[in-house]
Amino acid sequence: MANKLDLISKDLKMVNVGLQSLGSDTASFAEVDFLDWAPPAWGDSQAAEALSYLYSDRTPGSLGAKIDEANKKAFEELTNAEPVAVGMIPAIEAIEGMDTHTILHAGPPLEWKEMCGPMRGAVMGALMYEGLAKDEEEAKRVAATEIKFKSCNDNRAVGPMAGIVSPHMPMWVVENKRNGERAYVTINEGWGRTLRFGAYDEAVITRLHWIEKTLSKAMRTVIRNLDGINLKSVIAQALQMGDECHNRDIAATNLLFKMMTPSIVKSGELTQQEKWEVIDFLSKHEHYMLNLAMAASKVSLLSASNIPYSTMVTVIARNGCSVGIKVSGLGDEWFTAPAHVADGLYFPGFTPADANPDIGDSAITETGGIGAFAMGTAPAIVQFVGGSTDQAVKYTKDMWKITIGKHPVYKMPNLGFQGTPVGIDIRKVADTNILPMINTGIAHKEAGYGLVGAGIVPAPRECFVKAVKAFCETYYKE
Repeated sequence: MANKLDLISKDLKMVNVGLQSLGSDTASFAEVDFLDWAPPAWGDSQAAEALSYLYSDRTPGSLGAKIDEANKKAFEELTNAEPVAVGMIPAIEAIEGMDTHTILHAGPPLEWKEMCGPMRGAVMGALMYEGLAKDEEEAKRVAATEIKFKSCNDNRAVGPMAGIVSPHMPMWVVENKRNGERAYVTINEGWGRTLRFGAYDEAVITRLHWIEKTLSKAMRTVIRNLDGINLKSVIAQALQMGDECHNRDIAATNLLFKMMTPSIVKSGELTQQEKWEVIDFLSKHEHYMLNLAMAASKVSLLSASNIPYSTMVTVIARNGCSVGIKVSGLGDEWFTAPAHVADGLYFPGFTPADANPDIGDSAITETGGIGAFAMGTAPAIVQFVGGSTDQAVKYTKDMWKITIGKHPVYKMPNLGFQGTPVGIDIRKVADTNILPMINTGIAHKEAGYGLVGAGIVPAPRECFVKAVKAFCETYYKE
């Protein structure tokens, strides 16, 4: 009895787990510590049960040990990759199975009737560029009846925003020098009213033809004279100069410009007029590196794909309607959920009501350990996508909690030269309820308008819940 009385006579201390309202009434007679906790997998009981199996003991031969070993291998394949730009060829030569009536698009697979406004606009523009349609109405008819649509990510390619790739568009060829894997991406058109944001007016089509005829010729000269462009080196340097290599690419682009200019000036294949046109375009274009950073991430992740037992994410991609992820140990299966509108800053005259839901393959940069995952080393990015410098650092620190490790080459000076978070683990995402963050441009929801802002958006939780369940069904044995 004395012990009980002694307990009652002391000041009470309590821990409140979960909703703060549960412990708010006790504050008048006890000291309360509030623990910010939520059930794993956002309360999905089946996914939570699956997690318990995937986090099983690490004894040799156990599922947990196999996953850890597979993730170690996937992480090493990803971070040890050596992406180098080695060529530039038309898409019809680069993409296996592509013909004159095939078009690739960003995100998970979908057909014309399912496409959002900006993707439809980009398809129509591509058909006019290819000479398959003379105007908007004919382009709609051809798209609906004659074109085969395929996902870029299902064909070793990536494309920003709408991600449209048509047969005669020139493609960067990026090779992982460690194993010969190759990935492909289009040349970046510039910013604003461009095909990738759904614009298809005469100026957009004219620029595409100039890229095919003149700019691609200059880039082939550059690649030959430099014996390839080491993209891993460019990205590593740019991260230490304030870029995150998704929506802030100015340092990386300037590094490229410095490398490329002598070859362009000395070229015997370009006329004087063409040289000045190319140099003028590059000098005014802060985001030229974006597509190359995407292809570098893609080819690195290809090397980490299809590793049995690995829970590492190898693709995050959006088509303006849905978001899909792929997981190394689950091969090419897509796990999808509806896309959301990014939270960000809009150009004058536009509001979130004008925005299309998230779109583009550029989240391959986050999947590869840069982009929003590296925002902590790129504080100036918040002027473009919104938020604060403290939030930018927090995003990076949160991403460390859901990744397999820190990149050994992509370092962040203001965070003690620690590596960027890399290797998204579906188990950690579902266990912590922390979603991968993506920083992104925002396209108008209607075709023809183009870019209207930029912001931040998390990948949808449903993708990871589905993937965790599927992984358990595939690998867990009673």
